[in-house]
Amino acid sequence: MPVVSVYDKEGEQAGEIELNEELFGAEINEDVLFEVSQALLAAQRRGTANTKTRAEVRGGGRKPWRQKGTGRARHGTIRSPIWTGGGVVFGPKPRSYRQSIPKKKRRAAMRSALSSKVNNGELIVLNEISLSQPKTKEISRILDNLNAKGKVLLVTADQDRNVYLSGRNLERIKTTLAGKLNVLDILDCDQLIMTKDAVSTVEEVFAS
Repeated sequence: MPVVSVYDKEGEQAGEIELNEELFGAEINEDVLFEVSQALLAAQRRGTANTKTRAEVRGGGRKPWRQKGTGRARHGTIRSPIWTGGGVVFGPKPRSYRQSIPKKKRRAAMRSALSSKVNNGELIVLNEISLSQPKTKEISRILDNLNAKGKVLLVTADQDRNVYLSGRNLERIKTTLAGKLNVLDILDCDQLIMTKDAVSTVEEVFAS
């Protein structure tokens, strides 16, 4: 069973915590991680690209010239796809890019993502984090105390508006709730910081 240190806001060790073996000590399945992360990226696509066919473009109501006798090729409309300003053949239309991923596969990817952070020493468990008022300087100080480098994902159990407002001005930090944690956010961060309550919530939600 993985055991990691618990730190306070000053960066001092405040104890240890035993993590769920199934969730934080699982074998890493890179294929499942890739498939689920690609599905999450695809779901973020808006799918609003739209082109008009020859039936939808404006104009072209009459035949540009008579069928025979002009020496030119016959045409029925100036909005044919071979004309400038004409319709588009096989162009994109609004669609959904969402992919269906089985629940078991999503949970397997979550186990692999969390376990990879533990294996790489990129998981920091925080005793608690609470701010009396929104203050970016304070959240930045906490990250420095924890020696958190690069992109940081801060996971809390419950919504804390002060923490959210304090962190949103820092480009390198993203805050989220334990119940909304996803594989893509975990893989995208260099340092995963979770409160003890958030760890308990994640184990409750994602451990089978």
